Amino acid sequence: MPCPSSCPPGLLALMAPGLALMATFSLPSQAGDRRALPVEKPPGVKGRTLILLDVNTKSPVRIISENFLSLQLDPSIIHDGWLDFLSSRRLVTLARGLAPAFLRFAGKRTDFLQFHNVKNPAKSRGGPGPDYYLKNYEDDIVRSDIALDKQKGCKIAQHPDIMLELQREKAAQMHLVLLKEQFSNTYSNLTLTARSLDKLYNFADCSGLHLIFALNALRRNPNNSWNSSNALSLLKYSASKKYNISWELGNEPNNYRTLIGRSVNGSQLGKDYIQLRSLLQLIRTYSRANLYGPNIGRPRKNVITLLEGFMKVAGSTVDAVTWQHYYIDGRVAKVTDFLKTRLLDTLSDQIRKIQKVVNTYTPGKKIWLEGIGTTSAGGMNNLSDSYAAGFLWLNTLGLLASQGIDVVVRHSFLDHGHNHLVDQNFNPLPDYWLSLLYKRLIGPKVLAIHVAGLQRKPRPGRVIRDKLRIYAHCTSYHNHNYVRGSITLYIINLHRSRKKIKLAGTLRDKIVHQYLLQPYGKDGLHSKLVQLNGQPLAMVDDGTLPELKPRPLRAGRTLVIPPLTMSFYVVKNVNALACRYR
Repeated sequence: MPCPSSCPPGLLALMAPGLALMATFSLPSQAGDRRALPVEKPPGVKGRTLILLDVNTKSPVRIISENFLSLQLDPSIIHDGWLDFLSSRRLVTLARGLAPAFLRFAGKRTDFLQFHNVKNPAKSRGGPGPDYYLKNYEDDIVRSDIALDKQKGCKIAQHPDIMLELQREKAAQMHLVLLKEQFSNTYSNLTLTARSLDKLYNFADCSGLHLIFALNALRRNPNNSWNSSNALSLLKYSASKKYNISWELGNEPNNYRTLIGRSVNGSQLGKDYIQLRSLLQLIRTYSRANLYGPNIGRPRKNVITLLEGFMKVAGSTVDAVTWQHYYIDGRVAKVTDFLKTRLLDTLSDQIRKIQKVVNTYTPGKKIWLEGIGTTSAGGMNNLSDSYAAGFLWLNTLGLLASQGIDVVVRHSFLDHGHNHLVDQNFNPLPDYWLSLLYKRLIGPKVLAIHVAGLQRKPRPGRVIRDKLRIYAHCTSYHNHNYVRGSITLYIINLHRSRKKIKLAGTLRDKIVHQYLLQPYGKDGLHSKLVQLNGQPLAMVDDGTLPELKPRPLRAGRTLVIPPLTMSFYVVKNVNALACRYR
């Protein structure tokens, strides 16, 4: 057992390899599945605890998708008009920063979406509707101010400030309507025109995102089977345009009884998916398209029953099994909720329940977590869009990757409630910058960590929960600033004091690049602005993303983790065998 601060520094350095070895034997072989051991200062010991950290660099414990961190857009953007602004150069730039990724077009209003193959619904009715002039103004701007992307030939526009101001006013009015629908649980139908689908696909394609479109599953025949006529019309149109799209059917089918008073059991839903797969195979463009589902809610008893029925019938039909998770009831959230380790740990049990069912019927089938958000009911202003919410988001990414979830879809990229990454002024929020750092630094190979340090003894009947969370991956191959063989650590410190970490074993005496993310301004944890290594983050005046500059640390230096922060550390030139090859 390591001695306290009375040990001479030289003796502690000699003991480091042995301590790392002790940690290796004290942890299970699947060490990557667990977070760092809880590290606390024992009673009566002065000074801060020194934590020794090593990483198994010989082989990864998990390999996740290149598109692991992906995005979602809610169909409500049709209702409130933001769909017409997806051609914005600024939005496309922000989305490109998070590529490669999936873009899932789905949400609460998925099952009220109707496709109509008309270019302009106002003209087809014989006259302009209330938004006709605003939409035509936007179309004129796109036609007159198109900037052709050199690589894709994308339609990208620079929208005037007055136009954005009008849109924000309209969106604020529609937000009240959408809230009323949500709380009364009565939803109006949404019309998706061919032109709207074109705009959606243009945004995804120009941003380097692969579009996943969720079809309406609540169009039902008298015998409760799925009525696919409208879906077939959409499939034929998108095939005629040669759009590369993957597909889903419905959203949270466990809530259908609440939505329309008619439930769909797992067996029937499985038959509906088989029907959709048959439709896709009849259309040459989509004969090999991917199909995902059933996008169930949190795995309570009735939801597990639905999933079991679905897997029995259609488990082999889908390319990945999908589900959703929200941590907090958005109506009662407060900033301290995001610091509760008990809350961070709720996801682990949900993952195990889903994995148990999936592995029973289709062992090895990929599992995705879709529609993930810090809070339900659209979130809370100044909370779920603040710096504090990042603790949940980063821990979610680390936990899902270490437990083998292949893809996580963040709800939402723009507009919906306050869980979004980009606000209505098209400014990136704290979770966007956190996601951008993750994309730039984290590769798909997950590595096991080994930790040694002083530990507090638990009191009878009390569980010690980790306030220091450490995860490790191979550094992204797409980041050309680092040679293959480098590894990236990302660390969450929920303590209200700083923590010291000494890199041991294969990490010892290597040059480290630090990316420390902290709130910027006087609002603290409530802040919607962040700083990286002491410099505020914002888009550049020309509308591009800033360079994310690291702070080089001297080789062998102890990592000092400030309180209530999130940070990334790239350990250079480790020559990790697990990271040298794709």
